[in-house]
Amino acid sequence: MPVLVVNVDHVATLRQARMGIEPEPVTAAYMAEMAGATGIIVHLREDRRHIQDRDVELIKQTCNTRLHLEMAATKEMQSIALNIEPEMVCMVPEKRQELTTEGGLNCIGREDELRDFLAPIHAKGIRSSLFIDADPKQIQAAQATGAEYIEIHTGHYADAKEIDARNDELEKILKGVALATDIGLKVNLGHGLNYRNILNFKDVPGITEYSIGHSIMARAIFIGLDQAVRDMANLVRTFAD
Repeated sequence: MPVLVVNVDHVATLRQARMGIEPEPVTAAYMAEMAGATGIIVHLREDRRHIQDRDVELIKQTCNTRLHLEMAATKEMQSIALNIEPEMVCMVPEKRQELTTEGGLNCIGREDELRDFLAPIHAKGIRSSLFIDADPKQIQAAQATGAEYIEIHTGHYADAKEIDARNDELEKILKGVALATDIGLKVNLGHGLNYRNILNFKDVPGITEYSIGHSIMARAIFIGLDQAVRDMANLVRTFAD
């Protein structure tokens, strides 16, 4: 049964806009958990533009659901993951000038490097995922790293303006899910998913979780975080019916 994992980065973005103490992403994580989220995602970026180290530590200490830590493949982040011990780490690419993650991690030719990077993380019992595009070569390379999961980047699908382009991107994702499950990977989806475009995945087998942040926080401005999370969690639950 697929589950909902809520990203609270944008709560921290709002806080950091004034370098203050509110709104509190730790409180947002707790509220999302109480409203039906099965896990919480935070992206601790190297430039610390939103989520801070203390946020990760406090969410790990206070929430009862899974903590997923998105991070770059650096020694600093590896050390943080080994210290915090989240349920899962998700390796993502980072560029300083990007507003948000723009595409998947390149795994091709980096299989040994990523396998070595993940080895001490796996040794601590922490699961791993690679955030990649729905490219068959990337999926096969991801498997070679020893990661248990991949998270397929759905941003190109979500951002497509024309119906034909959107359908083309959707087909790539569906083929990617099928290939990944066939070769033994577990599949998560994330980036740009909202209350409408997620419906195209309702009858798709093999999806483990949906990683959603922006659309939930955008709705929360108008109806509150509790209801926004409940609406998405209830929607995801219908996918198992």
